[in-house]
Amino acid sequence: MAAVEVTDLHKKFDGVTALNGVSFSVNEGTLFGLIGADGAGKTTLLRILVTLISADRGSAVVLGNNVVTHLAAIRRQVGYMPQRFSLYQDLSVRENLLFFADVFGVAATERNSRMERLLSFSRLGPFQNRRAGHLSGGMKQKLALSCALIHTPRLLILDEPTTGVDPVSRNEFWEILFELKRGGITILVSTPYMDEAHLCDRLLLLHKGASMRTGAPAELLSTYPLALYKITGSSGSLTVLPETPLPRGVALMYPAAGALHAAVRDTIEPQLLLSQVKSFVPAAEAIETAEPTIEDLFFYLLSEKEAA
Repeated sequence: MAAVEVTDLHKKFDGVTALNGVSFSVNEGTLFGLIGADGAGKTTLLRILVTLISADRGSAVVLGNNVVTHLAAIRRQVGYMPQRFSLYQDLSVRENLLFFADVFGVAATERNSRMERLLSFSRLGPFQNRRAGHLSGGMKQKLALSCALIHTPRLLILDEPTTGVDPVSRNEFWEILFELKRGGITILVSTPYMDEAHLCDRLLLLHKGASMRTGAPAELLSTYPLALYKITGSSGSLTVLPETPLPRGVALMYPAAGALHAAVRDTIEPQLLLSQVKSFVPAAEAIETAEPTIEDLFFYLLSEKEAA
């Protein structure tokens, strides 16, 4: 059964297109990722699903409820964590949880047990009396997540929850999401980080309000049609100017984690390719084949979109 069903959503703000015919579905019990850069339409899409704004055209059904006609039912069953969750900085961790328990109408008989469970689950128990304003970035995100979970939602919707968080806290946050998924909660999460894509069960790749591809990470990567090479050097990161003429047969070349990725359409001897690249990137020293990532697929799809 689908926890979320989106069909042909359109939305404009002052004539600027935010969503352009987006369609996808999220099965219950899955961790579904919306992947795209800033301006892709992720936040607009999520705000429609949690009934904060309405679409211009199309439909969205969340947990069997239409987002236009069943707002209250959706809000009772969905936990939402926006990009900038409004924690009360002068309240302690525990006081913030109490406040949101009141907001969501959590019965007094259940409040303490839920809070204790969330404090343990988020590993915030030792810090429950610390003011939210004095927490680290990672701890604030865990508290925000706990506040979104206080009413035990069936569906959790998170808008770029790890943006600006250090790598260790990012990993810890994803471990918490995996634990929630194992507990039966459906999760819809947006992120601009391509390296988080493989952590999801299924993905929707968004660009400028339009869907580029939907599927499981492995399924999507199996469609990558080019030969991919990784070119490295021993002295610092390699880069290439956007206007640099590429060697014949090379469709794309771009920086990737300090190296260069060269996506090739035609068969080419790797050492010949390396010698050609050295003509405009003298620091290039070694070449090897590489397995494509979601980021590589994203760049390929963008290039195809621009060429169309």
